[in-house]
Amino acid sequence: MFKIQLKLIVCLYVLSVAFSSSFAFQSKDKLVGNILKSTLETYHYKKLSIDDSVSQKAFAEYLKKIDFGKQFLLKKDVKKLEKFQFSLDDFMVSGDKKIIDLSIKLVSSGVKRAEGFRKKFFKKGFNFEKKESLELDPEKRSFPKSEKEQKELWRKIFKQATLSRYLDILQEQEDLKKEQVASKTNKDKKNKKKKSKSKSDSEKILSPKEALKKANEAIGEKYEKLFSRILKDDSDDFREKVFNSVSEIFDPHTVYLPPKKKEDFDIDISGSLEGIGAVLSEDGSYIKVVSIVPGGAAWRQKELEAEDLIISVSQGKSGKPVSLVDMRVDDAVRYIRGKKGTIVKLTVKKVDGTRKTISIVRDVVKISESYVKSSVIEHKELGQKVGYIRVPKFYRDFNGQGRNCSEDVRKELLRLKKIGVNGVILDLRNNGGGALEDARIMSGLFIKEGPIVQIRNHKGATDVLKDYDPSVVYGGPLVVMINRFSASASEILAGALQDYKRAVIVGGEYSHGKGTVQAVLNLNQAPLLKMFGPTMGALKVTIQKFYRINGSSTQYKGITPDIILPDPMGYAKNREQDLDYSLKWDQVAKLNYDLWDGPFYNLNKLKNDSAKRVKKNKRINKVKGSVDYLVSKREDTVVSLNKKAVQKEDKKREEVMNKFKIEEPNKLILVSNFEDALSENEEIKKQNKKKWEEDVKRRKSDWEEELQKDSLLEETLFIMNDMIKSSMSKVSKN
Repeated sequence: MFKIQLKLIVCLYVLSVAFSSSFAFQSKDKLVGNILKSTLETYHYKKLSIDDSVSQKAFAEYLKKIDFGKQFLLKKDVKKLEKFQFSLDDFMVSGDKKIIDLSIKLVSSGVKRAEGFRKKFFKKGFNFEKKESLELDPEKRSFPKSEKEQKELWRKIFKQATLSRYLDILQEQEDLKKEQVASKTNKDKKNKKKKSKSKSDSEKILSPKEALKKANEAIGEKYEKLFSRILKDDSDDFREKVFNSVSEIFDPHTVYLPPKKKEDFDIDISGSLEGIGAVLSEDGSYIKVVSIVPGGAAWRQKELEAEDLIISVSQGKSGKPVSLVDMRVDDAVRYIRGKKGTIVKLTVKKVDGTRKTISIVRDVVKISESYVKSSVIEHKELGQKVGYIRVPKFYRDFNGQGRNCSEDVRKELLRLKKIGVNGVILDLRNNGGGALEDARIMSGLFIKEGPIVQIRNHKGATDVLKDYDPSVVYGGPLVVMINRFSASASEILAGALQDYKRAVIVGGEYSHGKGTVQAVLNLNQAPLLKMFGPTMGALKVTIQKFYRINGSSTQYKGITPDIILPDPMGYAKNREQDLDYSLKWDQVAKLNYDLWDGPFYNLNKLKNDSAKRVKKNKRINKVKGSVDYLVSKREDTVVSLNKKAVQKEDKKREEVMNKFKIEEPNKLILVSNFEDALSENEEIKKQNKKKWEEDVKRRKSDWEEELQKDSLLEETLFIMNDMIKSSMSKVSKN
């Protein structure tokens, strides 16, 4: 990776020197545009020229960026902008700001019209008894033909937001009533001992009229602030939108990061920051939860989930909610981050359409929860001891001072072998990848020496990463679990073990399909660009692609398991192939490699036996039923603006989803948990042994509870049992 970065830096130097004579006295827009254009065309894996055809596609993306909801621009405004649809490529070369100046003018006019509508509608109020609806998906709407049509659209948008907030407040009031009743009952049971009142005891219950007024004021204020913020967008903001509209045509992971977004690159409110431990992104008008960071506050609280849309956020138990709709992700994060021990309340929209308010106590991420950990598991109906190893991510300290996941897996395998397990399950579910080196080394723990993955660059040259160690740490029955959130390095490991026929891969219909490599190029490496200030931003560009040793790319298609089980997140459209302009699947030459010479498993028999069990398994069928229901509701984007209709629909959704809740636990016996894999580091143990012991006890309890609720793990144990019996049968026949 260092060589790649060095080459790109050299490229920038050469380009900056070449451009110096003509650009030394030109605009920053022109210079950055030329650098980006040349770098994209030279180093991106796709080898695409930025011409009129790219410009036309980029223009469609640009319209989404300046008015995603089709709320501010009229059709006649779009027509005025369309004269530039073949000129975005020229803008990168010339720096001509006509499209930016016109965009600012038209968007500002639209925002000011919307502000006028806001003042009128929120003064008058809304009628929630009227039967009408709103299409929420902008893709299914057209730009308004007239100001009258635009005014009607905004009326419905304001009304829907107010109704949603009104119903949230009503639900909060119901919860408050229950809390006060419970508090009073609890005090009565304790012989009316004098106790200080809690905040909930003294908090006033709002009448429906007061709740409506509160909702009306909150949403009115929200849109007032939103419009004010949009009006502050300047030329730099719109220039970024042009550059990224072009970069997205190359692939969704290639991004220009302007100076003010450089610090928030790959927004992740975790790591050394104190927050909730979640990765967020912008999804149209909403802030979406991309993933939950293992060990973070949200991970421990267990209610916030990937794919949740965060509607609003408030501080403490009774803070005023701030709407995050139409807010930038870097702005939204600043409301969610906070000091350890403080409370943040998130109102989220679940994938089934229901709303939920989640209270999370901010904390630093417990790094140990990101580490490999294992258990020895027995099932009450089976007679096998199975080692279970979870790898949350492929971590590595490249300075050589800290831990790395491949060495941790090696240690766990040796412990499991010492105990005498009959098989091992390696769980890569929700593992988004990490250090490629650890995918290579970890593959080698289970096979003899040989190739692991092929990496092809933008010039078509292919490198092969190999395992050179002929020793095998664990050679027994092996199952690898994956799902649609298993990506990048996870897919390389699973793909290699599948190609060698070393492991049986079990999981959802497919993995994520992220098979590309990006390099982050700091534009300040170019000498000429330093004259424009301390930072010029950066370019994240896709430069390489992964291929399995069988020649198949992991990009786009991902890994297809040998045995497919229902994926609890199967309803979500969040895989690589769901992204616009993602690089497609292809193949390179197959490598020579020796298949695993261990026990042979009849895959067809394993599949058939599993399918029979799954068909009868009520818990797994609940998972499947939940996914099927959510998929069926995914395209229901028209919402009612009638209060009774919305309440009825919400109740129906809740009743349906309650049917799919899994209450009964697995029949698992956790024979052993390893303390140092579940606990904080030795320094904490030395400082406060009692606290350390309590923490370990709690973590073990949480860990066991989680495994007992995992219906797919239970079926995987049955698959492993079939493999062990098959292996033992073969040995006995020999």
